[in-house]
Order: sequence, then C-alpha cells, then structure tokens
Amino acid sequence: MLITVGSKNPNKIQAVREGFTLFPRFVHAEFQAFDARSGVSDQPMGLEEILTGARQRAEHAFSGCQVSAGLESGLIPVPRSRNGYMNVSACAIYDGATHYTGLGPAFELPRQIIDLVVGQGLELDEAIFRSGFSSNPRIGYSEGIIGMLTGGVISRKDYMVPAVTMALSGLIGAERL
Repeated sequence: MLITVGSKNPNKIQAVREGFTLFPRFVHAEFQAFDARSGVSDQPMGLEEILTGARQRAEHAFSGCQVSAGLESGLIPVPRSRNGYMNVSACAIYDGATHYTGLGPAFELPRQIIDLVVGQGLELDEAIFRSGFSSNPRIGYSEGIIGMLTGGVISRKDYMVPAVTMALSGLIGAERL
C-alpha cells in the first residue's frame, strides 16, 4: 500500500508514518512525500484556514496511492486562554473521493510570539526567531516551538501524530459501517 504525504517537512512525514503504522493494517505501507502546496497563507489563522490547508495538501499529494495525508498547523482563537490563541494541527486523509479529518492537541504560545504573529502578521517560525526564542529560523523543521516549550519532552512530530490518528479513525470507522 502506498500512502502519499503532502509535505517535504520531515516532521510531517514522520508524523504521518508513525500515526498510520500504529494500526496493524498499515505496518507495511510505503510512504512518499510530495511538495504539495496548502493554498492558504504561510501562517494559517482560524480553524477554517487550517482545515483547508490540510485538505488541499492531501488532494495535491493524491497520486498513484490508496490514500494521501495532509497536515497543517496554525493559530485558532480560544476563549479563556491566556493569550487568546492556541496552536493546533489538523490532518486530512483523502481516498480520492472523501476527506477524513482529525485534530491534534492545542497549546498556548508566549505573548510576545502571539503579538508578532497576530499583531504583525509574521509566520510562526519567523516570530519565534525574531523574538529570540530560537536561533533556528526554521524551527518548524526541527523540534518546533512545542519542543522548546516542553524542554524536548514533546517534539513537533509527536504533537502532530494525534491529528493523524484521529483522521484515521474516520477512515477506518467509515469502512466498518
């Protein structure tokens, strides 16, 4: 079975691989990455834009496979959160006809990063770099901000796996009905 991934980001590829292979039927699957555009802004804001990006990545990666997967992360407004926003990942799995969607856990970001993203329109990696939280200008390709905030306990890949498994629950559940 071939599963395609709508990204060349190693964290996204590994999250898809790990999420799928938790299920015995996908243990021997092969994975192929595509540089699939999300069609949304570099820093998605709001659940609608995040879900659109995940779906479009999955659609653009659907080529010669049984299913494809797209992951997109972004900020969503969350009432009663400390800074008004949380970072969340969404996964869309596409079988050529239907999308199955899952969300992962969400977490708060430091105020100065939120101010740069929301107030100045910066992409998250750039905001993290400019604020001095990291000297890595592409932290989303390494441990991610969640890796920094948790002292390496949770990586960006780890944070995205639940979105993949939640989307897979929709695919597997639909096949069982």
